[in-house]
Amino acid sequence: MNTDDLLLRSEAVQPTPEEPARPTPPPRKRAALYVDGFNLYHSLDDLKQPHLKWLNIAAVARLLVAGRPEDVVRIVFCTAIRMDDPGRIGRHRAYVRALEGVGVVVLKGYFAEERRKCRSCGATWMHPTEKEGDTSLSITVIDDAHRDRFDVAYLITADGDQAPVARMIRDSFPDKELVTVAPPGRSHNYTILSATSRKASITEATVERSLFDRAPRDVAGNLVMRPREYDPPAGWVPPHLRPRKGS
Repeated sequence: MNTDDLLLRSEAVQPTPEEPARPTPPPRKRAALYVDGFNLYHSLDDLKQPHLKWLNIAAVARLLVAGRPEDVVRIVFCTAIRMDDPGRIGRHRAYVRALEGVGVVVLKGYFAEERRKCRSCGATWMHPTEKEGDTSLSITVIDDAHRDRFDVAYLITADGDQAPVARMIRDSFPDKELVTVAPPGRSHNYTILSATSRKASITEATVERSLFDRAPRDVAGNLVMRPREYDPPAGWVPPHLRPRKGS
């Protein structure tokens, strides 16, 4: 055996340095969004910009979880429509079709006429009152927690009637997180906030970035034309097409 053979054999038995272990990324969480449609609608209506009502809830959900190790796996929108205004009915039906086209589960309640009485003069009148919306929202969040459909639940409402849901998630499902989300222009409800570990807000800028196109598609692939009442005002430009400040 010559010297070269010994050198090759020596090099062959040198241990290979191990690569440093890479940190394991945290597991991604399943996020679900639950929307009080009646509460959200009125917050949008108060902005006095009708085009913002053509809101893509799925796009809002993506913005809420942006930068977090979460994937949106479920969106539930609870709503109701008064049946005394044909124009409103048509807009509502178009909006529901657009939501369902992006995978949103729409739970529909209804309005019932209830008698109201003036304490001062005794006059009475019939007042339309939403039914089933709050109940559907509460039951769905709790049922989905029991079925283990989410790790993080985002609850969009400023209605304190949902505070019992927040407390139940906190007390009965300690492995799950409930995030209270304030609709545009609304403050967080204190009773809900006190039972949650995190809060978020939907700003007007978030809404502007989350509008449907003029004609999205429904679940059957058919175009859903945006109601003309929801057309943007003349000169309105989507945020992603606006020139950057200072440019």
